[in-house]
Amino acid sequence: MPDLTADILTIEIRELLTALLTGTIISSILAWHYLKYGRTMTNRSQAGYTIPIITLTIVLIIFVVKSSIALSLGLVGALSIVRFRTPIKEPEELAYLFVALGVGIGLGAGQTWTTIIASLIILIVITARTLVWSQKHNSNLYVNVDLRGPEVADKVNFDKIEEILGPMVKILDLKRIDVGSDFFQATMQITCSKGNSASDAVEKLRGALPDTANVTLVDQGNSPSP
Repeated sequence: MPDLTADILTIEIRELLTALLTGTIISSILAWHYLKYGRTMTNRSQAGYTIPIITLTIVLIIFVVKSSIALSLGLVGALSIVRFRTPIKEPEELAYLFVALGVGIGLGAGQTWTTIIASLIILIVITARTLVWSQKHNSNLYVNVDLRGPEVADKVNFDKIEEILGPMVKILDLKRIDVGSDFFQATMQITCSKGNSASDAVEKLRGALPDTANVTLVDQGNSPSP
């Protein structure tokens, strides 16, 4: 007599492994997409690292509770004690996390092809909107550099900033510069070259300048009209 329990268990394990493998591929693509096309000023690498973890965890949770009402109710009670200590301030980061949650729920529920197609469409839409946004606002970006302390002139000047940003920007237009014995302030309008984002340029500038330097990116395209 065939062992139906073993057969069912084998099928469930195969389905779970398929869902986890598919979730790993989709979430990795989603994380790469966020790192490449994201426009948030926060540390995108941290959020990109958590996206696959969130997706695979949701796949497991949904796969376990989908066949049991008791387990699903217990899950609600267990998750009610969770508290997030670090708030998510960037709407774009929150959007990517919601996509990761949606992928995990879809794969955990067994809707593999529906999830793959929906994920592909979402990524296409995000990419298209990002490219349109970049073309529209790319010329309204201003970078402010503020450095104070002794012997500032020996630590930073406009030529050094131009050398740092040169490979990443297409146009670097100096709007204002103030230099003193103990301070350096510069405001520049930048237009990023293809394949680079303003946030990447700012991060590179921050890494190359002294730790006491303040680097600010201002998007005039999103500023309210007077």
